[in-house]
Amino acid sequence: MPDADHLHVAAAQLDCQLGDIDANLADHRPLIEAARDAGCDLLVFPELSLTGYGLGRRVLDVAMPAGDPRLAELARACGSMRTLVGFVEEASPGECYNAMALLQHGEVKAVHRKINLPSYGGLEEGKWFTPGSDVTQIALDRGWSASTLICADLWNPALVHAALLARPEVLCAPINSASGIVSQAFSNEHNWATNLHFYAMTYGTPVVMANRIGCEAGSRFWGGSRILGPRGETLAAADDGDTLLQARLSRRAIAEARFELPTHRDADTPLIRRLLDKELTKKA
Repeated sequence: MPDADHLHVAAAQLDCQLGDIDANLADHRPLIEAARDAGCDLLVFPELSLTGYGLGRRVLDVAMPAGDPRLAELARACGSMRTLVGFVEEASPGECYNAMALLQHGEVKAVHRKINLPSYGGLEEGKWFTPGSDVTQIALDRGWSASTLICADLWNPALVHAALLARPEVLCAPINSASGIVSQAFSNEHNWATNLHFYAMTYGTPVVMANRIGCEAGSRFWGGSRILGPRGETLAAADDGDTLLQARLSRRAIAEARFELPTHRDADTPLIRRLLDKELTKKA
């Protein structure tokens, strides 16, 4: 019988073949089957897991609408398990988004489009993608819900705050992080751990982070996928290999963490709005 107090979550850590959707689809299926057979309620793949990261002008070659039959076919393999996969969404000719598709029961149930497109260091997403304009909350089983932010979305604290004001029980964090891609002085491996610990602890919200592995165009993706509990504690962590990382989240543990540190309760949204409006007026 389903347990309303617990949610079984997983992060899929894998390599991706640049621009080869068919090969990546084939690599997704056994991980989906393994997570489904293990009784997972939610499975998170890395950012752009179906296409690889450094696409450049090949973005147009791999872009697909959310209604693409290949996504529907993958969704059929998910059954009742909700699964987030990374793809390039074509909304209209030439309008392409770095996006995550939520798959279940043979359908694309929702799409989150990356909002904060980095164009610093070795990153060029702002050159190739259209930015998204909304945070995305998804309903899970037994009254649970999740918000999804993609990689650099999580380095804009205002976006994280906006996504978590709806009080989701889970924050999904699909990323595509390579060593040294920001700068040699900026450690993605260390700083991602700090970033995610802070948000999980501050908002009393578990985090499911899925990063990829492998090498692509001189970049090495370091893995390190992890699942954090509502006090920022590590429930499961991967190194740099192929991994299906799993953990069980507790609603009671989330309630206790948020009761002790009531960040959601005390978020004064009207005040924040007034302060932001004041800053915008100064700059006008």
